[in-house]
Amino acid sequence: MSYPVRSWHPKKLLNSKWTAVAPQQREKHFLVVKVEFDPADEQKVTQVTLEAVLSKRHFTLLWSALADETQWRAGWL
Repeated sequence: MSYPVRSWHPKKLLNSKWTAVAPQQREKHFLVVKVEFDPADEQKVTQVTLEAVLSKRHFTLLWSALADETQWRAGWL
């Protein structure tokens, strides 16, 4: 599935805040705790690791998944 590209600078992505549109297990607010880059292109983000604020649970997803506004919103709402 193709999503519109959000213009986030890779250095600003780390520690950014995100809100899940459909929270699972009361986990609604998340912080980006790790950003992984393409080894061939250090400016291209491939994956991010999110940490749930409530449970401290970590999970990794493709950066492009954050562009889906039906799943994620930038900031804490």
